[in-house]
Amino acid sequence: MIKENEKSIDRREQIIAIAIKLFAMNGYHKTKISDIVREAGIAQGTFYWYFKSKESIVLEIIQSGQAQILAVVSKGYRTSPGTIADAVASSEKLFEDLFTFSKGNRYLMELIIKGIDSEESIKHLIFETRIKIEEAFKNNLKRAMELRILPEKDPSIQAALVMSLMEGMLARWLFGPVTYESAVEEQSANDLAKELVKFEFFGLLG
Repeated sequence: MIKENEKSIDRREQIIAIAIKLFAMNGYHKTKISDIVREAGIAQGTFYWYFKSKESIVLEIIQSGQAQILAVVSKGYRTSPGTIADAVASSEKLFEDLFTFSKGNRYLMELIIKGIDSEESIKHLIFETRIKIEEAFKNNLKRAMELRILPEKDPSIQAALVMSLMEGMLARWLFGPVTYESAVEEQSANDLAKELVKFEFFGLLG
């Protein structure tokens, strides 16, 4: 019975992994359930055993991705005072983890960062995900200001700038204009994290 359950979970995860890739590469409207099941090597009825519709699988993908990303960001929350060097190191670790996660979940991040022309429910959830990530950055920055690690500024504006920069760096690193393979070879997650944290702490002239 346990093996059957494991097999069912594996099959479900396989369908999700294939769906993420196809939606990111081809778009929502051009990706059909028949494309997903053909790639997965399963009957169409098997898809409907796990998911009600194409919309439902995308919503699950985004909801799960949102939870995973927020879990990565929350690990970097500052809980105690420290030196600027400590804070910089903490932020570098946070963003390195986030960039590493993004590299390992490239198609998911493409859906979230670039968005997808789809049902309103999906667009709304993607927007909500990006807002929650930005809110997590804001909470982290606010905490750093309370601990006097960062100077007092409007954390909402600071978080929006950090979010925008992160999205731009990820988009260039993972999606172009150069090829994904050459971009990843040229810069590591740690390289990107250091650049982003330099801006977070020291601004454009840091």
